[in-house]
Amino acid sequence: MMRSSLLSFRSWGMVFVLAVVLWPGMAFSDETVCIQCHSGQGGHLEEPVLLWKNSIHAANGNSCHGCHGGDPTDFGMAMSPQRGFVGVPEPDDIPAFCGRCHVGVLEDYKDSAHGQALGAGGPNCVTCHGSHGVKKASSDLINAEDCSRCHEYGRAENIKAAIVETDQVIDGLEQSLAKLYRVGIDTEGLKGAVFAERNRFHRIFHSVDVEKVKEHTGDVQSKLENVGRQIAGIEGELFNRKLIGGGVVALFLLSGVVAWLVRKTYEEDE
Repeated sequence: MMRSSLLSFRSWGMVFVLAVVLWPGMAFSDETVCIQCHSGQGGHLEEPVLLWKNSIHAANGNSCHGCHGGDPTDFGMAMSPQRGFVGVPEPDDIPAFCGRCHVGVLEDYKDSAHGQALGAGGPNCVTCHGSHGVKKASSDLINAEDCSRCHEYGRAENIKAAIVETDQVIDGLEQSLAKLYRVGIDTEGLKGAVFAERNRFHRIFHSVDVEKVKEHTGDVQSKLENVGRQIAGIEGELFNRKLIGGGVVALFLLSGVVAWLVRKTYEEDE
């Protein structure tokens, strides 16, 4: 009887352990309670999660509470104002809502034609970037289909033409740094410099001012050229090392051949 009770206790203990480990609602899950609750509900309740998963926010590790606050670890307090929860902002409040993180962008936006039209039907952040499916800032966001929803594309097209070349330079530098990193070079400083210039450059987009974009493009490109020269210097040093290494190997091989010939000649003389 005692043995049977012991087995039963152990069995229930195993069930409890498995339940804790496998049940997605427990604290062992990597997902926030926001995602757990909204996922699988379907319709407009699940849509934010589906959109967020493919967003630049998700790619950079920013989840629901990064924007909306609340407690992402507690079902009961997830939407509590006491834990800083903020619901859906009104359209006119969206720039300030996003500007809590994107401070520089907010400043340029406020001074732009877009910002000046806020409250009178003008665009806000989500008009171009989306809300939960937030798109990465790039020149691709400036296109005839989206921009012509509100006005003619001509001015926007001029801005895009002014920034595409610099974006290509930035992409090229990032690819070069990624290659250097893969061979063991410390690229953190240079990556930080490119990242800073990329952010500064993309901030200018929000001014929607062709002349301002052109004015700042020269300064940004100058900074990027300096990074490019440093990268070229590192690549040149690596190339020289390869040449020296190859020369040393060739010298060893040549020495081996000479030694073999000398030994062979000596053996023939004997």
